[in-house]
Amino acid sequence: MRLRRFSAYLVLVCLTAGGLSSCFVRRRLIVRPGGNGNAAPTLLVTDREALLGVIRREYSAIQDFSATVDMTPVLGSAEKSKITEYKDVRGFILLRKPNDIRIIGLFPVVRNKAFDMVSTGNTFRLYVPTQNQFVEGSNDLIELSKNKIENLRPSHFLDALLVRPVDPARDKLLLENFTDEDNAYYILQVIHSSAGELHLDRNIWFNRLNLQISRQLIFDENGNILTDARYSDWRAYDNVPFPKHIEINRPRDEYGVVIDVVKMDINKGVASDKFQLSQPAGTKLRVLGQPAAETSSTPQQGPPK
Repeated sequence: MRLRRFSAYLVLVCLTAGGLSSCFVRRRLIVRPGGNGNAAPTLLVTDREALLGVIRREYSAIQDFSATVDMTPVLGSAEKSKITEYKDVRGFILLRKPNDIRIIGLFPVVRNKAFDMVSTGNTFRLYVPTQNQFVEGSNDLIELSKNKIENLRPSHFLDALLVRPVDPARDKLLLENFTDEDNAYYILQVIHSSAGELHLDRNIWFNRLNLQISRQLIFDENGNILTDARYSDWRAYDNVPFPKHIEINRPRDEYGVVIDVVKMDINKGVASDKFQLSQPAGTKLRVLGQPAAETSSTPQQGPPK
């Protein structure tokens, strides 16, 4: 009986003496990535129009670039619980708006060419020297290939490297404030209407510490993730902001790549011949979407590379 009275008395003392925090409440500092770790970071407050302006400015600031990068290609998917990483791949990315892109990958150590792929519109070309194979096809991936390298599309990288502006004539927008103990983001949901139904086209994440773009998810008509691109360590290259670290994941196609920029030239001009890739003599031509009997091993004409 005495113990009960003492416990009740202790509670009463804590409440009346203003000691509620010390008796029952534990305070902790919320430390977020990008903060200094010693003080709670200040979260920025903005609106939808300002975030749309961020996208427009960053997209319009870049007309072309030439980048030397370190890449970590990844084959497999988290859904199938099997992922294989290939370390220390040196790469080169050439990009020119609106839709020209070329990506060259070199093997570790020896630096021989691992792959070379280019796209200047709706079609792409891919050269894989180790397989003596030259692949052509549409940028629209209709059916997955068992050979995962055939699922690569330059346009996938183009969509991830440059976050295109929102089309107000086509898109509907929703703004979400996703802030809790572990996250602090504004998420711009981009929705479009098709056949009388609304579909989530993509969403764009902004870090509330600096309002920089930190993530972009692109979806198919059924809401499945096509591209998951994450951006961090934004820096100025030729006075133009661009993320030094980019992670691109294509779960449906079972591949991804981590890109770290080593050197980058922005708006210095990239010549048209840099986006021309001809079939080397003696290589096997594989035309995706056609039976093997309809392919040819005759190299197509074009400038020598």
